[in-house]
Amino acid sequence: MAEAALDAVRRELREFPAAARELSVPLAVPHLDEPPSPLHFYRDWVCPNRPCIIRNALQHWPALRKWSLPYLRATVGSTEVSVAVTPDGYADAVRGDRFVMPAERRLPLSHVLDVLEGRAQHPGVLYVQKQCSNLPTELPQLLPDVEPHVPWASEALGKMPDAVNFWLGEAAAVTSLHKDHYENLYCVVSGEKHFLLHPPSDRPFIPYELYTQATYQLTEEGSFKTVDEEATEKVPWIPLDPLAPDLARYPSYCQAQALRCTVQAGEILYLPALWFHHVQQSHGCIAVNFWYDMEYDLKYSYFQLLDSLTKVSGLN
Repeated sequence: MAEAALDAVRRELREFPAAARELSVPLAVPHLDEPPSPLHFYRDWVCPNRPCIIRNALQHWPALRKWSLPYLRATVGSTEVSVAVTPDGYADAVRGDRFVMPAERRLPLSHVLDVLEGRAQHPGVLYVQKQCSNLPTELPQLLPDVEPHVPWASEALGKMPDAVNFWLGEAAAVTSLHKDHYENLYCVVSGEKHFLLHPPSDRPFIPYELYTQATYQLTEEGSFKTVDEEATEKVPWIPLDPLAPDLARYPSYCQAQALRCTVQAGEILYLPALWFHHVQQSHGCIAVNFWYDMEYDLKYSYFQLLDSLTKVSGLN
């Protein structure tokens, strides 16, 4: 009797993503030709938890005209920034049987630019991706070139952003599949970003496993070693690479349907809270994103229920 009930729960969980997709998930990420009003943004995108790409949204930013690698070199080249360094471009990702975080180096931005432009070499793959509001804290000289927030989003959400982040890296730098508890306004200033997205309703098809937490260390010889973090709880993370999924190990993932989109310079991606995303970029892409803490409302509670049922049913 108990096994029959569990099978029924699994069946409902497998069918749920298709029903949710039919009701509320677009076949492709829609484009808006101009920024929405705060009311329209909240009503049409935030409330239904739907992503969109907003064009013609950054034309008034001086950064859109000014930010290039030579400009960064002239303006903030001598400034030291936190740089994530990995052997293969994957930071905060499952590698083997570990969840591995990047080595962090403090480097002058000019050295990062030298590597990007092929003037210098550095072991591994470099990515300026500190987050934690690294734009105002590490590169305040660039603040006059951008807005401190996205006004129509701040008005719609009724708050200011929790973090304003600066991103710059090599094409090999990849963000592994994950989700955040933030409403994300991702602004591409130069180059382009490639996003692979899954709605929260795809959770029954997306595997999580628990991993020992570790960190890359860069040796003086320029090689990498992995060092386990002491006395930390295991980290739940997604082991699957959506670009080359191991369907023999995770067969349910073939039922998930990813949305793919490219965000060009001058565009903003609204990435709703709890959407799974995997990110690639063009070489030397420059971006700024604004994180607004999500509302811990019924949508959050529904996702937590879906997440818990997926775990206890042993679906993945």
